[in-house]
Amino acid sequence: MLPADVPLSHLSPSVLLLLLLLPPASSFFPNIWSLLAAPGSVTHQDLTEEAALNVTLQLFLEQPPPGRPPLRLEDFLGRTLLADDLFAAYFGPGFPSRRFRAALGEVSRANAAQDFLPTSRNDPDLHFDAERLGQGRTRLVGALREALVAARALEHTLARQRLGAALHALQDFYSHSNWVELGQQQPHPHLLWPRQELRSLAQVGDPTCSDCEELSCPGNLLGFTLLTSGYFGTHPSKPPGKCSHGGRFDRSSSQPPRGGINKDSTSPGFSPHHTLHLQAAKLALLASVEAFGLLRNRLGDKGFSRLLDISPASSLSFVLDTTGSMGEEINAAKIQARHIVGQRRGSPMEPVHYVLVPFHDPGFGPVFTTSDPDSFWQQLNEIHALGGGDEPEMCLSALELALLHTPPRSDIFVFTDASPKDAILTNRVESLTQERHCRVTFLVTEDPSRLQGRARREVLSPLRFEPYEAVALASGGEVIFTKDQHIQDVAAIVGDSMADLVTLPLEPPAVVSGRPLVFRVDVLLQRVTVRIHREVSSFWIRNPAGVSQGQEEGEGPLGHTRRFGQFWIVTMHDPPQTGTWEIHVTAEGTPRVRVQGITLIPNTIRLFLSVSDCPADHRSPLPSPVPGLQTQLLVEVTGLGSRRKPGDPWPHFSHVVLRGVPEGAERGRVPLEPLGPRERGLLAASLPPALLSTAGPFSLELIGRDGEGRRLHRAAPQPCTVLPVLLELGGSPGFLAPGSRALLSVRVASFSGPQDLDLRTSVSPSFPLTSNLSRVRLEPNETAWGRLWLDVPDSAAPDSVVAVTVTATGREASPVPPTHAFLRLLVLGPALQDPLAAPAHSSGPILAATSPASTWVTWGRGGGGRVGNPWWGTVGGVLLLGLASW
Repeated sequence: MLPADVPLSHLSPSVLLLLLLLPPASSFFPNIWSLLAAPGSVTHQDLTEEAALNVTLQLFLEQPPPGRPPLRLEDFLGRTLLADDLFAAYFGPGFPSRRFRAALGEVSRANAAQDFLPTSRNDPDLHFDAERLGQGRTRLVGALREALVAARALEHTLARQRLGAALHALQDFYSHSNWVELGQQQPHPHLLWPRQELRSLAQVGDPTCSDCEELSCPGNLLGFTLLTSGYFGTHPSKPPGKCSHGGRFDRSSSQPPRGGINKDSTSPGFSPHHTLHLQAAKLALLASVEAFGLLRNRLGDKGFSRLLDISPASSLSFVLDTTGSMGEEINAAKIQARHIVGQRRGSPMEPVHYVLVPFHDPGFGPVFTTSDPDSFWQQLNEIHALGGGDEPEMCLSALELALLHTPPRSDIFVFTDASPKDAILTNRVESLTQERHCRVTFLVTEDPSRLQGRARREVLSPLRFEPYEAVALASGGEVIFTKDQHIQDVAAIVGDSMADLVTLPLEPPAVVSGRPLVFRVDVLLQRVTVRIHREVSSFWIRNPAGVSQGQEEGEGPLGHTRRFGQFWIVTMHDPPQTGTWEIHVTAEGTPRVRVQGITLIPNTIRLFLSVSDCPADHRSPLPSPVPGLQTQLLVEVTGLGSRRKPGDPWPHFSHVVLRGVPEGAERGRVPLEPLGPRERGLLAASLPPALLSTAGPFSLELIGRDGEGRRLHRAAPQPCTVLPVLLELGGSPGFLAPGSRALLSVRVASFSGPQDLDLRTSVSPSFPLTSNLSRVRLEPNETAWGRLWLDVPDSAAPDSVVAVTVTATGREASPVPPTHAFLRLLVLGPALQDPLAAPAHSSGPILAATSPASTWVTWGRGGGGRVGNPWWGTVGGVLLLGLASW
């Protein structure tokens, strides 16, 4: 990597080109910037994740795990805090931190997005620029207040977005103001409290900076004790004698007084006060811990844990057909729910949220949500099969409603014996499952080839269940056809898959006559199962040693086989032999085969990021790749250090394979490069435009080696989709008031070819929504903007969620697939009291559950175990373990 002090003129052409294409920024860098432009810099993501991990550790120290020994502080001194290590120490080995890491990722991405979104990147109030310190504090406190309100309404996605925005502003204060230069060693005591006045602020007529013509400007602040911050860009314009933000992206820094005072990075080319970067980062981290501690105090430990998904468990969501023929299926759902709740109650895997949505024809809903298992069971027990009896039903409408109210990264189970009446929603529901990262499993007591049974209004096609297949494929789930007499057994088996299982890649991905299905088992896998459903003539499985087992039920040389009608499951003996396995299936149709297992490298979290094209255009993370945009793939792999002893080689993934879905043809493979410390498990790959030229879904498979050089092969839990256009929907911070009108914005852009599109809007519940953009024709690299007006009735329920969807489709016979954008908004109830108001006895933020201390920063040395002698300290009783670069 390049030294941090290399000027831009000395950078290689490729790195310089990337920096010139990146948009202007005025804050701590995101990771992708610091690694390429300013190595060794502390980023917004570093600060956010370190603060959250510190407060999580404090929570674990204060709340000993049931049935396990309490955590000891000394076990974490001198170590880099990792989510996997915290979860293993608290919940026990094998409990995944995937949901927690994903929640932190949501907060971190919302933080970084403040530098990318058009509504926020140039607003000085959101970055403590242009001496707008009072206004910045107001916006900061407002964002924290909104995060609290959303969290209390259980709208955690919105709460994380507002928390990320608040942390961005809070961290920017220490980089953009002269708080550090004033010699302060502690965070500002009044920044998080709206009732405390910010004092000693520089006024409009007070000169603050002298001229500096060098990249590094350590002495350009005039000798005064007033608080100031730098001006960035041209809006607002910089008054005479005032400081600039500084750096190559700041137009104001070329106007006298030149230079600047930002401490965003370790590079003088970007940060004139780069020598104070680590001091600013240290205070920003302390302040971020304060903010997290404040939220914990206001929400309580349970509410705070739900905000950040500090649990290995997922939610439990049922979508139930309640027509008259569904008696057995409803009973199966009740038994499955009782089994899951009873088996996991009081354990780390107890579901944290319950959702129930009934449907029939023509109705669906209402949705029932709770965090109380007894309330969920009572509500479920009141559902009975009544009326109806004819096919099809409003299944996808009910599933969409469940997706809108189910926390991300959850399992949803659909029980039905009918095809969907609302198949027109298929594509939208597919997109919503991927936007919410939810896995959907359909349990259907209807053979798609059977035409007798239920009463029907018309003759139905044997392909009528294809919408379920499409949704299951998009979500990483499956469709299982069974019969009434087997539904309870099948439901129990499928319910056990709520654990963090991985699906192993098959080659080929579907049954092909005359070819075996091949999968690979590595040393990190256990509890491997083979599931086969639909009608088969015969099957047999062979392990790497050549030992085979057929379809006979009971114990065999490789595992235990059970059969329930057309559903087979083979549970392999532990530990399974490592190497290449084969499954041979003989069938007239196309049976479904799925191989799953529990692994210590359980899951991947993927993110697409645009890194080029127009310098001031879209730079925030992409929901999916778009042709014409050079795209970076970021992959986070959990559990890389599991079972690894000190001194042993690290497992590593060397490249990613892209395969078309569902045919499984390889589109290409791209090398992966590690980002940051290896234990973080963060990898990046630049996707060539040719790989993204074909619209449609594709899967991601990671190929690598374990610490002993043996092959590792993992697949992402959901396929990805190349979208024809970039479609974005945004607006206010996400909060609505009854009786108000909200202005939203929509943006659609094409980067690869001309597009002739229709735009449709929908809103749930059915509030009035109007738009000024219903059709658009785009040439390559052209963007269109539109506005939407949402009218919120006076009768809107407080704390209710409003979901707005915009869909762009090709006109007439255009082959362009639909593209969807989703926006979730929250209706605010009356504010009975300020959620951020300090208790009467408090003069500042209360961290965790501790009382305020007069001296609340104590520094020490953690000693040993890590390069660079990490510092550690306490803030209001909260342990701080420093960043690796400190």
